Amino acid sequence: MNSESHPTSAANEFTGADVAAILGERNWHTTELSEPQLAWCQRAAALLGTHCSDRAALEDLLSLIFCYDARRIVAQVDAQAALSRYAARDALRELASQLLDPAPLTTERFNAIIDVLKRRLEVRGRELFHTLRLALAGRLGEGELDRIALLLDEAAAANFATPVKSARTRIIEFCSALG
Repeated sequence: MNSESHPTSAANEFTGADVAAILGERNWHTTELSEPQLAWCQRAAALLGTHCSDRAALEDLLSLIFCYDARRIVAQVDAQAALSRYAARDALRELASQLLDPAPLTTERFNAIIDVLKRRLEVRGRELFHTLRLALAGRLGEGELDRIALLLDEAAAANFATPVKSARTRIIEFCSALG
């Protein structure tokens, strides 16, 4: 997906049913799942499962999709440190500019945005990816957080009981929280 993603050989022990069960337990869905919701659960299991050593880790990653509070995220010390790094604010501005287009954030679009950011900002690694992951997933981390970003727009469109904020909505809220 990008130069900072770390491929894993771990087997995926999770299914869409596991994701659906977690959503039900957390009240992120309260009725029988629709076809788009079931498809999203399958995709979430496929994208996130290999990055999770146990069910609690999967639940933790799913919480990043359903629980997003930009003001709380920006107020964290590690967020402030990441945002003070070289070109972090430039990366945020450029990401926001790219995400103003309401087209869904697909793998292809995400990769194209990353390519544009690398080319325009001439930054790589932590200066670029940690900032983007913080704004879209709400946490600093590695490549599994890119997969969170790839699940956002589809989850928002699936209309779960707990509304999911799209990538576009998240970047707008994040930039607003910066003041």
